[in-house]
Amino acid sequence: MKKLVGATHRLGIELNARQVRQFELYYQELIEWNKKFNLTAITDYQEVQLKHFLDSITVILALTKEEMENPDLSIIDIGTGAGFPGIPLKILLGQPRLVLLDSTAKKATFLHHVTQRLELSNVEIVIGRAEEIAHLPLYRQQFDLVVSRAVALLSVLVELALPFCRIGGEFVAQKKGEIRQEIIKANKAIDTLGGKLSQVRKIELEELSGERYLVIIDKICATPEKYPRRPGVPKRRPI
Repeated sequence: MKKLVGATHRLGIELNARQVRQFELYYQELIEWNKKFNLTAITDYQEVQLKHFLDSITVILALTKEEMENPDLSIIDIGTGAGFPGIPLKILLGQPRLVLLDSTAKKATFLHHVTQRLELSNVEIVIGRAEEIAHLPLYRQQFDLVVSRAVALLSVLVELALPFCRIGGEFVAQKKGEIRQEIIKANKAIDTLGGKLSQVRKIELEELSGERYLVIIDKICATPEKYPRRPGVPKRRPI
């Protein structure tokens, strides 16, 4: 894990021996399960360290030191897939409650397995669509940090993610490429769902190619009860 250790050092993060072992085991399990479940197209040892693990860890740039050290921090990862960025954040932060949400049962099976193998506590795997799970009292407006690497327009992600975010919390969307127009088009959704654009932070690490950003949205008021709309509607008819 030399690539990962070196790059995280440049972020001001020193991975301890246990964390390095966890990332190593995570890689091994990901590759083994990928043979039957098609979890990722990226399988090269060096590329997984950077394009999955390091990229996920960059989310901490959106957090204050107090948030990172808060044992009561609660995180939900929307459309987590093989566990990105949620599991790398959990390895890094340790104590926070983590919910991994994905609509695919096969991926959830892998998530159950790998979180047990990594000995991660206080992790819950939920199978379902964000449009439906966000209406359940157990999850609605219950999280300090909502994260997503899902490939969807920001206006769509906002409708799926902000309902999970408590007032005073934040949603962090990981984005690549030219995003200016996408952010402009998402302004109405952000306002409608109770959010406020806080900042767009460019990730500047030589190990990560292309333009990468964290779009950070604060939750400033409650999301209207009718959102998110029925499954599939946010994508077909963005706000």
